Parts: sequence; C-alpha cells; structure tokens
Amino acid sequence: MMDTRLSLALEAGYVSLPAEGEIVVLGAVGQSLAGLPRERLLLVCDDVVAANAYEAQGYALATELPEAAAGAIVFVPRGRLEGRVLFARAARLTGGAFIVDGVKTDGVDSHFKELRKRGICGAAYSKAHGKIFGCELAQDGAQDWLEAGAGGETAEGFFSVPGVFSADKVDEGSRLLEAVLPEKLGKEIADLGAGWGYLSRAILTRQTVESLHLVEASHAALGCAKKNIPDARAQFHWADATRWQPRASLDTVVMNPPFHTGRKGVPELGQAFIATAAAALKGVGHLYMVANRHLPYEESLRARFGFVEELEGGNSRFKILHAAKPSRKR
Repeated sequence: MMDTRLSLALEAGYVSLPAEGEIVVLGAVGQSLAGLPRERLLLVCDDVVAANAYEAQGYALATELPEAAAGAIVFVPRGRLEGRVLFARAARLTGGAFIVDGVKTDGVDSHFKELRKRGICGAAYSKAHGKIFGCELAQDGAQDWLEAGAGGETAEGFFSVPGVFSADKVDEGSRLLEAVLPEKLGKEIADLGAGWGYLSRAILTRQTVESLHLVEASHAALGCAKKNIPDARAQFHWADATRWQPRASLDTVVMNPPFHTGRKGVPELGQAFIATAAAALKGVGHLYMVANRHLPYEESLRARFGFVEELEGGNSRFKILHAAKPSRKR
C-alpha cells in the first residue's frame, strides 16, 4: 500500500477515525484514499470525471450529502470560500468533528488559522507540501459559511454557488461569444462545458432551436443551470464533455472549453472538446467556440473540420473561432 499524507497522519495519531459508522469524504478529486476503510466511505463528488474514477475503484459515490455521518474528511479545494463551505457542511454532518487535508498552494495554512479561531484544531501533520489536522467546529460557529454555500444571484440575475467557474459574474469570453452567435443555429444544439448556463440561455433565444443539451462536469454548476434555465427544450447532462455522445447528430455546438486541471494548464482539454464536437455534428454542422488567444486550437480544428475561421468580436485576450464541415476521418 502506498503511504499518503492521510494514512501517515492516521498511523502517527495526529488524526483518528470513528471506530464504526459511515465516513463521508468531501472535495476528493483524485487523491489516494489508501489506508481508509473503503467499505465505510461515501464520497460526495462534484466533478464527474473524479466520480467515475473513484467508482471504477469500487468506492460508493453520491452527489448529495446524507443527513448525518460518523465522520468526515475534507480535501481542501482551490477556492477559499468553497473550502469554508465544505468545512461547515462536514461539521453539520458529524455534529462538529472532521479531518482536513490539503496542500499549501490551495491555502491549507490559512484555513488552519481560520478554523483555530472558530473551533478546536489538533496539531497539524505536515508532509509533501501539505498539511492535515483534525478539527471540531460548532455548527452555529459556521452558520455564515453554510449560508454562503446556499448561493445567490449574480449582478446579471443568474444563480450560482461558490466553487463553480466564474461564480460571481459572467465570464468575459462567454459574453464575447454570445454576442456573435448567429440568429439561426438549427434545431439540435449542444453547449459543451455549459457551466451555470449563461451561453445556454442565450442559445435558447435564437430561432429554430428545438433541443439544447447542456453538458457539464460539475454537478453544482449543472444544478445552477437547472435553476437558471426553466425551459422544456433544455436537457441536462452531468457528463465528461470529452467523452459525451449525443443520441442523434447535432446542428451546432457552442462552447467555452476549460483549459486547466487545478492550477495546471492543460490545452489538451480544449482539443478533446473539439474532437467531441466534430464527432457529434452533422456533416453540415457548425462549431462556435471562444478561447484564450494563446491557446493552439486552430491546428486541432483544421484536422477535424473542412472550414475554420476566426470571427470578429474577439479582443486581445480572447479569440472567437467558427468551424464547419466536420470530417469523419480520425
């Protein structure tokens, strides 16, 4: 068994698990769970890619929190407020006690200091550029964090929650893309990486749209989209856009693909989105996408489409690309 920061901390006695009962794991996105009792774990995952990977390893998965649990482990996410919301939810689950595991680049040190102000934290175990510690937090001591986790409206009137992409405002790239979308997009449309639904709402204002597929890896973001788009033509898919396949070929794909995994830039993500779009489109279908100007997507587009152009409407940071005539060659 490979030792992890968590398994080493458990062995050294810095943290401990309850002797029996269910243990809920929050915020896991690929971390090793070696050394934990697999049969007692319930992983509440937001990211569908992580969820699928853990499920393949035999772990029990859920998208919603249970009413209560004997123990809880929180893996610190990138977002500061998102982390605080997870701490508050963990405390509510167990009645107070939970374990925190995180790396320095995700702010685990600042979380440790803040949690010590609000509750009782044990000595921290430091290893591999990270920290792990046990904490006991009264539920009323984190009520403000719980309320923040409930989400609210952006200035433009969209509902969002902490942790989703561009939670507090419309992303600039999406706004630029929406402005140049043609009035006629066809009947069957997909928004790959739909987020909380800004582009999808705009798509549904266009003529001829009969069905719109919102494909999104974040369960939280997709939940926001369902609130933002109460339209019978919308179909919501919690799915990995790089693997998603529609039941019938599409007229148009619209997308603002991600290009990061955590803090690491991964332009291959956008290239995989392009491959999905080409495979999903009809022979006369169209792709409209926005991307940061430095990302090398044109070569991937030309490899899969017979026609590629950059549209007017971009700026120094973003480019808007249009592709047509998808190739069936791979």
